[in-house]
Amino acid sequence: MVNIRNLDPSASPLDYYGSELRRLREEAKLGQAELGSILYCTASLVGQIETAKKVPTRQFSERVDAALLTGGVFSRLIGLVLKSQLPTWFQAYAEMEAKATYISTYQSQLVYGLLQTPEYARAVLSVDNPGRLEELVAARMERQRILDREHPPVLCVVLDEGTLHRPIGGVEVMRNQLAHLLDFLKHPWVQVQVLPFEAGQHSGLLGSFNLLRFEDDPDILYTESYDSGHMTANSQAIRERSVGYARLQASALSREGSAALIESVMRERYGHQPGTAVA
Repeated sequence: MVNIRNLDPSASPLDYYGSELRRLREEAKLGQAELGSILYCTASLVGQIETAKKVPTRQFSERVDAALLTGGVFSRLIGLVLKSQLPTWFQAYAEMEAKATYISTYQSQLVYGLLQTPEYARAVLSVDNPGRLEELVAARMERQRILDREHPPVLCVVLDEGTLHRPIGGVEVMRNQLAHLLDFLKHPWVQVQVLPFEAGQHSGLLGSFNLLRFEDDPDILYTESYDSGHMTANSQAIRERSVGYARLQASALSREGSAALIESVMRERYGHQPGTAVA
């Protein structure tokens, strides 16, 4: 195990979290096993987090705050820690996403990250990141917290119908994911539309893209390639994609029609019967 005294708190948010956990634990005159007992976890887990070998969860952070009477220090830190687990090239976008007042996205392959269930996200992320899977899933779930804020962004999502049919993670995962999409019909600031196969050629054929709008900053267009993301505030590019997005929304099913299609796919492909509970 790495000597905690050699840990540089300024190296990363995770290192800072670990060093603060050890400092405050020792101030409380608690051993790792004693703190673990209070937190309902092992001494080994406490030690791994203190040495930045393991990423803490939000639940762990909240329990630490309660146990050590920190005033919410770790609950505030955990957001930075989890954000730091995102791919480096994606972190800048995640920061802008969290600041946006309007998010418009077209997704041709997958459900948008802010609307994914943990199981769906785990299946997606497991393809290329098996060694860091839990950290990346936790980071993706952390991103979704912006939808629970007192003043969340307006989120408009157009999903290609193919995203409903592609069995990411298997039947049960997809059944729950589509049920999760239907739950957003109750969210006042989220609109989900499905672009049906019948739409034929459309303005999103070149791939997925996101448009971010802010109160006081220029709009941003975000696109991705295999291992990198690209943000631009170029006015002409944003103008063209904004028109393209309006056309996608016009070609997509209505909110109600989209819900009906999602329900139909659940029933026909994943075994869900209308009016029954989804496991």
